[in-house]
Amino acid sequence: MKISTIAALNRALATRQPVAFAKNLTDGAEFLLPDPSAPAALNEAGRMALAADKTGTHMLGNESWFIEARNPSPRLILVGAVHIAQALAPLAAMSGFEVILVDPRQGFGNQERFPGATMINDWPDEALDRLRPDIRTAVVTLTHDPKLDDPALDRALQSGAFYIGALGSRKTHASRLERLTALGHDAASLKRIRGPVGLDIAAVTTPEIALSIIAEIVAVRRGGSLGSRTP
Repeated sequence: MKISTIAALNRALATRQPVAFAKNLTDGAEFLLPDPSAPAALNEAGRMALAADKTGTHMLGNESWFIEARNPSPRLILVGAVHIAQALAPLAAMSGFEVILVDPRQGFGNQERFPGATMINDWPDEALDRLRPDIRTAVVTLTHDPKLDDPALDRALQSGAFYIGALGSRKTHASRLERLTALGHDAASLKRIRGPVGLDIAAVTTPEIALSIIAEIVAVRRGGSLGSRTP
């Protein structure tokens, strides 16, 4: 791999930009896709590799190309270092997510209660402005406190997050939607929020609720039918 390619890969990693590394197995030519100077068929193969998150060899015409998907790691941003977060964080980590806990209350959001997770003790709007949720990021609010949940949801709705969820009853969620409407979000945007969060598995205990949430996140990410809700 060329030094210039390695430098470009490092820049993409630092900015969470998905790229596909392509190398011609005959003449050694290499590209970081998408690249306007690359053949259209190669760019399309790179797009498909990123979408499937798969690395492999592709025949394009008479040429053999090795294409490696370099997607940023999936992230789960949890707002509120509550009991459900303690059960959800390890499930998410085992499912391959980088877990980030956001809670300005340091007595709740600390490394002792959440080993292995990244802790951010800022207000949620400030934290999400820094984290910049993208298409490989899920955001879930868990506090029931509008002072914490609403700013996080406001920022998440302005982002490309592939999943947005909010804990709470249907009544709580209806009030939440009214407040977010007042902040300028329209009905189409608000439909992105999955509330009450999680698949309907009749969960009662904290671990069961955590399981329902991570199951729904995975279903949405992978395009599973369980990720769809009945109107």
